[in-house]
Amino acid sequence: MIRRTTLGALLAALTVLPALAQDNWPNRPIRFVVPFAAGGPSDIVARIVAPKMSATLGQPIVVDNRAGAGGVTGVDVVAKAAPDGYTFGIGSAGALAISPNLDRGTPYNPLRDLAPITLGVLVAEPLVVPAATGFQTMQDLLTAARARPGSLNFGSTGSGSMPHLAAEQLRAASGIDIVHISYRSGGALATAILTNEVQMGFADLPVLLSHIRAGSMRALAVGTPERLSWIPDVPTMTEVGMPSVDASNWHGLIAAAQLPEPILVRLHAAAAGAFQDAEVRRLLDAQGAIPGGNSRAEFGAFLRRENEKWAEVIRANNIRAD
Repeated sequence: MIRRTTLGALLAALTVLPALAQDNWPNRPIRFVVPFAAGGPSDIVARIVAPKMSATLGQPIVVDNRAGAGGVTGVDVVAKAAPDGYTFGIGSAGALAISPNLDRGTPYNPLRDLAPITLGVLVAEPLVVPAATGFQTMQDLLTAARARPGSLNFGSTGSGSMPHLAAEQLRAASGIDIVHISYRSGGALATAILTNEVQMGFADLPVLLSHIRAGSMRALAVGTPERLSWIPDVPTMTEVGMPSVDASNWHGLIAAAQLPEPILVRLHAAAAGAFQDAEVRRLLDAQGAIPGGNSRAEFGAFLRRENEKWAEVIRANNIRAD
């Protein structure tokens, strides 16, 4: 009888302890994993929102850069972290929706192993051409490509990258025959476009914006639902008759899948509140990013749609990773 009573008390205590830990969260610093090197887009977003989240949660938030494998290494750290609320991270479209559908053997399933918190930012991918080409409109580009099949090149940041997949969407929507040339970085791609080494390319707006404003590149269309405030004269892909070209980079906040619901609720409130803060939105706007801050359910649905969309583009074009 005494043993059974003692055992019952022990089991009851073990049941109560996790609940107490959740109620007491957070009571120490929280790690914010950024899967890229310091100074990159994800890192900039993280360092803008971290102070606001820290103020809300009452604990320091420490940015931990874990670069490697195009963001996969850092996201895997988040997926395998203890589900105690003291580790969360930020992931890009590449690591959360593209790499898992390539042949890279991604060590996590983003729809199973991660808890979506909120969409952080959306970063448009304009289609640009060198000013030297003389193409003024999308129709000019398509007319030239159809007149000389296989004569125009498009650049990307690697096989299976967002710029590559966006161009494959363009190829499918327009029926043009264009040649893929791969580069190792957004900077190298921008240089190739500037020098007319490639005659077109998609890339993150912040990489291109100064060149567009200087007139050395011309943006022909954007794959966002609406025109962009930074380049308001540039039409959307829907406006030029290709609504299926739907390409934007993005960065979203994530945690380990088994994180308890009470902690997820508080973490989401802190994150969404940060992205909806006026000063944070001003700073993100200055980076050429569209701030997020949606619900967990909305970001989860978005994550599923992005995986389905890019899986189909990869499958239809038999794309393999570099």
